[in-house]
Amino acid sequence: MNNYETVFILTPVLSDAQVEEAVKKIEDFLKERNCEIVAKENWGLKKLAYPIQLKKNGFYTLIEFKGEGNIVSDLELIFKRDERVIRYLTTRLDKHAIEYAVTRRAKVKAAKA
Repeated sequence: MNNYETVFILTPVLSDAQVEEAVKKIEDFLKERNCEIVAKENWGLKKLAYPIQLKKNGFYTLIEFKGEGNIVSDLELIFKRDERVIRYLTTRLDKHAIEYAVTRRAKVKAAKA
């Protein structure tokens, strides 16, 4: 199994309940495909670097997961079909990126405490 992380941006016109439902849909898809969700972070509403579909803000979400190699193409197909997703990026993590992700999560957790 490979380690991946995906960041996707949802349109800003959604309510909090709609954002949660969209994120849950992605999580359920990954779980159906026997992926293990390592971490999930909701980054909230942030300003985009440039307008996308005439929108200047978006709801950012990061999901780190473990899965087989063919899961990425299936996941990106789900992103393309969902009109609420305006951008997405999925990357495979190497051993250094995994170590960094663990360290980053620990720092975020310590800062919240």
